[in-house]
Amino acid sequence: MEKPEDLQLYEQLRSGDKASLEALYDKYEKLLYSFAYKMVRDPGAAEEVVQEVMIKLWRGIGDYAADKGKFSSWLLTITRNTAIDYLRKQKRVKSEEVHQEFDTADTQQSVEELVEWKEQGDRLRQAMKHLKHEQQVIIEMFYFKGYSQRMIADEVDIPLGTVKGRIRLALKNLRNQLYQERGDLQ
Repeated sequence: MEKPEDLQLYEQLRSGDKASLEALYDKYEKLLYSFAYKMVRDPGAAEEVVQEVMIKLWRGIGDYAADKGKFSSWLLTITRNTAIDYLRKQKRVKSEEVHQEFDTADTQQSVEELVEWKEQGDRLRQAMKHLKHEQQVIIEMFYFKGYSQRMIADEVDIPLGTVKGRIRLALKNLRNQLYQERGDLQ
């Protein structure tokens, strides 16, 4: 029997169905754990992050919109934010660096997940090459090193509003670039 699609499971979860939460956990636990582990560098902390993500799902914190992207990408964003919150609580965010790629030797993901993750990373790196240098620097600090917007403003010595504007513009440019590449492939 084939498992229900992510959207169907999500809708059932929103209705209070515990079995759908279990199904989503079973489906995404390894991916979320690997991603969280790369950020927090501690097995116990990575497990805590995954558990917190599942609690957020159960409590309905945040809304998934299918027209804005894949469910797995949305889950990874929640995981990223939860891991950064964890690191901030541990006062280690400045010393921790988020690594963009997985090391296949220390993950338990399936080959398909690793290939998909690598392909997405490659597409993102290619799209980032089209950004202006100052946008690349800020995106690197914000998304891959886990810096807050305030920390970036202090580090780069520019106003907070400028950081916010550059992030917003860079994300818009990345979205357009990725959309163009996807259109070229079709």
